[in-house]
Amino acid sequence: MTPLTTDQRAGAAWGSLIGDALAMPVHWYYDRAALKRDYGIVRDYLAPKNPHADSILWRSEYTPLNERGDILREQAQYWGQRGIHYHQFLRAGENTLNLQLAKVLAESLIANGRYDAADYLSRYLTFMLTPGQHRDTYVEEYHRNFFTAYARGIAPRKCAGSDIHIGGLAHVGVLCAGLAPDVRAVRAAVREHIALTHRSDEVLAAGDALARILCDTLAGADLREAILRHGTDWFSQRKADQWSREPDEVVIGHRVSPACYIADAFPASLYLAWKYAADFEAGVIANANVGGDNCHRGAVVGALLGAAAGMSAIPSRFIEQLHGTDLLKTLIASAAAKAGPAPTPSVVTERF
Repeated sequence: MTPLTTDQRAGAAWGSLIGDALAMPVHWYYDRAALKRDYGIVRDYLAPKNPHADSILWRSEYTPLNERGDILREQAQYWGQRGIHYHQFLRAGENTLNLQLAKVLAESLIANGRYDAADYLSRYLTFMLTPGQHRDTYVEEYHRNFFTAYARGIAPRKCAGSDIHIGGLAHVGVLCAGLAPDVRAVRAAVREHIALTHRSDEVLAAGDALARILCDTLAGADLREAILRHGTDWFSQRKADQWSREPDEVVIGHRVSPACYIADAFPASLYLAWKYAADFEAGVIANANVGGDNCHRGAVVGALLGAAAGMSAIPSRFIEQLHGTDLLKTLIASAAAKAGPAPTPSVVTERF
């Protein structure tokens, strides 16, 4: 058995936040010429700029039914306006809302020493309903669906909507980092956690595949082999061979969409992780610069590449300039203190 290293755990957790923060200023740019005009080639954390050339926030709507559903609060004034950057008030190196919630999840894991859905839900409600908590203008659809149901008096456990976006996978890297090497516990927690907000078999299946890939990688498996072993419903050796001969902007743009829908975004994530399996920096940079839903795709790509590379192989600028990572340090130290040896990768091939 291969010992699960603290370095790998940290790589998975930090990697997911780094992938998101690096892509944040160019999130949902579909016009790549505009992306390059506004930001150049994104290689470092940058602050977002207004106007956002591809923003469709002007046609997005959310009206809370009552105070229990008021999650936009001070940001509501910007919805319906043209050119507004989705993350206009975030600083370079800060995370978008979904990855800020990954830190809320880390708080819960630290406090309980395990995954506790009820505790996370309590923290989630408090975080989302506290004015000024996250300073992010955009609140993804699944949060709006959840809090519309909550405002109607539905119990939090039953507020999930039928969301099929890759944002549902944003917390898997932190869960794996905090709970591995117990593969069954990881997979059960991932399934329960995603189901709190996403009533979608497609997202749940992708989440389980991602959990198995990450657990295999943390147990010492080669990342590419783990992707091909557990990602077969979305990615294959044939696609790996064919797509790797093409530019990234062709693969993510023509072969699969750069948009948020899991049917395209998860294969795109697996492709980038497969192609850049030995180069964390190149992988997260490539993900940011192909645009689309690169923040949530970046959380997946970053977790996979970070788990394979380990924290020691991640460029120091990405670690030192990332905001609010003390929780991750505590989580990794806590998880490492109680962890035993990692299982062999073959154990992870079991299905529920």
